[in-house]
Amino acid sequence: MATTPIGEKLLTADEFLQLCQRRLIKGELVKGIIHETVSAGGEHGEVAMAFGTAMTSYVRPHRLGRIAGSDAGVILGRDPDTVREPDIAYFSAETLPLDVKVRGYYEVVPDLVVEIVSPNDSPQYVAERVAMWLSHGVRLVWAVYPVARTVAAHPSEGPALIYTEDDELDGGAVLPDFRCAVRDILDW
Repeated sequence: MATTPIGEKLLTADEFLQLCQRRLIKGELVKGIIHETVSAGGEHGEVAMAFGTAMTSYVRPHRLGRIAGSDAGVILGRDPDTVREPDIAYFSAETLPLDVKVRGYYEVVPDLVVEIVSPNDSPQYVAERVAMWLSHGVRLVWAVYPVARTVAAHPSEGPALIYTEDDELDGGAVLPDFRCAVRDILDW
């Protein structure tokens, strides 16, 4: 649901962050306008944690980068500002050096984004989310379908690949040597 700020004033990313930190709003900022979101439920949260745990368990020991959850937010545009929230984001150490502390929203685009598809998400909505991330320079988007027990891997170049619960998901060129069984992520 889109909400026009009071007095028709478009919000900046900093103003939006203050509202979120004060727990007055939850959502995304699109061209200065708040788009409220609601909790997606237990299954969504558990699948996100399973994915995040698997990715973190691989990324941290190898010092490859960092993993962030949806509340972190990524600035995708300025004037008017846009802040979007992937369910999980991976930033390589080359994209965002490990010694850089991020106090507000991320101002660089992740290398990999994971979007957990909720039962009420339309195919058009999912396609728009994937296209949005890819158009901003994300190199790989994983759309996770818990009900169908599949993961659609959308690389920035080339066709999408569909992984079933019997497959092993790999990070390709974005997360070399990362592998996890789709079943392990979805059997939360």
